[in-house]
Amino acid sequence: ENEAHVFLTCDRILPLWWESMTWVNIHGAFPQKPWQHFSQHAFCLPSRIRLNRWRSWWLALTWTVWQHRNKIIFSNQTFDGNKLMEDAIFTLWTWLKNFDKDFAFTYSYW
Repeated sequence: ENEAHVFLTCDRILPLWWESMTWVNIHGAFPQKPWQHFSQHAFCLPSRIRLNRWRSWWLALTWTVWQHRNKIIFSNQTFDGNKLMEDAIFTLWTWLKNFDKDFAFTYSYW
């Protein structure tokens, strides 16, 4: 497995990225390398805040994919795409709540 497969193109992970991209109305070709995928959206998002939050989402989803992958490998857990997405959303909310002074949403509202 290479990093592109683990984080982006795996049949179980790819739908999570497609769903995420629809949230911010991003359409287009899907890069095959993680660094390209991370940086491709700089020109698609109109505001700096949206770009920073998208990049934070990218990191949160990637981090959560890695954590879930390790649980599958080392703890014999099964893959659950819904749980992975929920955990990534919670991770992002936690990061924004702690590091973005303009982010004032409660988790239940967000």
